[in-house]
Amino acid sequence: MFESSITVKGQTTLPKAVRDSLAVKAGDRVRYVILDEGVLIMPVRPTSRLFGSLKYDGPPVSLEDMDRAISEGAIEE
Repeated sequence: MFESSITVKGQTTLPKAVRDSLAVKAGDRVRYVILDEGVLIMPVRPTSRLFGSLKYDGPPVSLEDMDRAISEGAIEE
């Protein structure tokens, strides 16, 4: 369990173990989710960090091909 103090401005420092666990560094953002049991702190990840996270080994696909596949998928039941 980790603790930190709150300043008069309502600020706190995340303990190093918490920063390491969340993989956040100076300048990163965190989100606070208020729950009945307490508060959940989550890192905010920019969508740019997702680039390359999904691997596709097939041939290149055009935007038109993607639009067509989406339309066909929306029609199927």
